[in-house]
Parts: sequence; structure tokens; C-alpha cells
Amino acid sequence: MNLADTLSVWLAGVLAAGGGWAQTESFQASLTPDHALHHRDTRIEGLTLSIWGENPQTAVSIGLVNGASGESKGLSLGLMNYSESYAGAQWAVANFAQGDFHGWQGGPVFGLLGSVLNYTEGTMSGLQTGFINLTGGMSGVQIGLINYAQRCDTGLQIGFVNLIGNTEGWFRDFPNEVAPGMILANWRF
Repeated sequence: MNLADTLSVWLAGVLAAGGGWAQTESFQASLTPDHALHHRDTRIEGLTLSIWGENPQTAVSIGLVNGASGESKGLSLGLMNYSESYAGAQWAVANFAQGDFHGWQGGPVFGLLGSVLNYTEGTMSGLQTGFINLTGGMSGVQIGLINYAQRCDTGLQIGFVNLIGNTEGWFRDFPNEVAPGMILANWRF
């Protein structure tokens, strides 16, 4: 056996002993994150059916509570969705993104406004439709009764109460921005 073969066998043994590469599965079913077909660290690329599930994923997740860890994307449909960083659609009564969210939080399933609550701690790029929409940063559209963006790069809010935290005054830079708070519509471009 030459040096290259020896190194290959040694590397394969080290990877096998250390868990190797992160495992990927195409289907997950779970009662809770700790009572599931696959461990909560297993990446799911396909379909997840759960009472309460939590995995890193590129998947369609259908369940009562859908959790997505790490950088995840897809469609999450349930009563509550939560994620670290997510791209795609979160459609539920309540949607939470700890990091950034790119896509649509809300959904057409729960009436005209979609969700009761949509919350993105980081930056929301896309669309939030719900009774209450909250985000740390926004580049997109919020449609709801109460819309709040701590800071807005470019965006439009349509609702009863619309608040943008980084707008400095009332009509100071109109038509590019309106005001820190408005009824019916507010924007910043």
C-alpha cells in the first residue's frame, strides 16, 4: 500500500469515528425533536411531517409546530413556525425568525391577513401578512393591522398602524419617506 492509499484509509477511519459529514435524509416524521425518525441535527431535504419537529432543512414541513435550525429554506405550514434563518414561506398562525427571513411570512391559509403574528428579529426581505407584523429590519412589504419595522431600507406598510423606527421626521423627505408613524400606509424608499 502506498502513502496515498494509507492516508485515504486513515482519513476514512477518522471521519467514521468522528461522525463524518453531516447526514442528509429525504423524510422526517416526529412527535417532538427528541422523538423522531432522525436526530434533530440531521438535514432534511424533502418532506417533514411532525407534531413538533426541528431540523436544518430544505423541505416542505407540515405539522403543528415546525422548527428549522441553521440556514433553512422551503415551505413550513402549521400552527406555529420558528427558525434561525429561513428563506421561502412560513405559513402559520404565528411565525418567528430569529435571524433573517427572505420570502413570505403569513400565508393565505388563515384568512385575508394570513397570520396572527409574524416576527423577524433580523431583516425581513419579502412579504409579511398578518394582524401584527414586527421586524428588526425590512426590505419589502408588510400588510396587517399593526406593522412595525425598527429600521427600513426600502419598504411599504399597509395597515391601521404603521411604524418605521428609522424615519426621522414627518414628511421631511417626502415622497421618499412619509413619517415615523402613519395610519393606512407608510413607506421609505
